[in-house]
Amino acid sequence: MSIITSTRGQDQSIDLSAKIDLIDGHWQPRVVAEMNDYQFKVVKVQGDFQWHRHADTDETFIVLDGELHIALRGPGYADNRVIVLTAGQMAVVPKGVEHKPGAAAETRLLLIEPRGVVNTGDGAADERTVENDQWI
Repeated sequence: MSIITSTRGQDQSIDLSAKIDLIDGHWQPRVVAEMNDYQFKVVKVQGDFQWHRHADTDETFIVLDGELHIALRGPGYADNRVIVLTAGQMAVVPKGVEHKPGAAAETRLLLIEPRGVVNTGDGAADERTVENDQWI
């Protein structure tokens, strides 16, 4: 019987805090593991991101440290609807819903989304668009 060594962050303990410490800058998600077609990404955020949406997938935000605000807009959402998350809390933004994450102070997150999802959503790429599949 042969032993298979995983290259997708499986079969091992992953220290999320240590991985996040390796990231320079904010809004630069990095993959730490995969499960089926889903990626687990860590990221440091501060300030406001842009409004964007993912037409074909939900997006999960889990706050590890700090406080995250996620503004939502679109059909079925009242004006100025905001989800506020603190350490140990999570939220799922449904596919197709425009959202704008932000944090007044540095906040550390774990994101769960399908492989290949562009961090800036379905719109045109800009200075905040990060290349996919960057592992740390």
